[in-house]
Amino acid sequence: MKTQTEIASFLVNIPKNKKIILFDGVCNLCNGAVQFIIKNDTKDIFRFVALQSELGKEICQYIGVDQTRIDSIILYHPGVAYYYKSSAATEIAEELGGIYSLISILKIFPEKLLNYFYDYIARNRYKWYGKKESCMIPTPELKAKFI
Repeated sequence: MKTQTEIASFLVNIPKNKKIILFDGVCNLCNGAVQFIIKNDTKDIFRFVALQSELGKEICQYIGVDQTRIDSIILYHPGVAYYYKSSAATEIAEELGGIYSLISILKIFPEKLLNYFYDYIARNRYKWYGKKESCMIPTPELKAKFI
């Protein structure tokens, strides 16, 4: 396991002006969500990292998220904050703007309730949507969106 200092020095190469979405790289639902976000990220806000990648593991360790217990999307804003589960989904929708920002109305509900539904979907995502053998490899056009 790397020390915080070793990880922090590795994370220097992460763009500070972008928000990083860590996602399950083998989950078909998650990959579909990533494709959707890329298509609708007209302000070029997001970059993507698979949770299974070395960088994904290091970011989780750096921010203090136990990756073995997380089956969620994580939104990491370097040096500012991180969100996971329903909080990450609503923050991402807000950043996409337009009609997607209406999803933020869900914030009127307790986070615990929203996470209950989020966890239900997360537990069943492989059964309902399937799973890839390995993480997706971005096309040359999308490569710049992945770290």
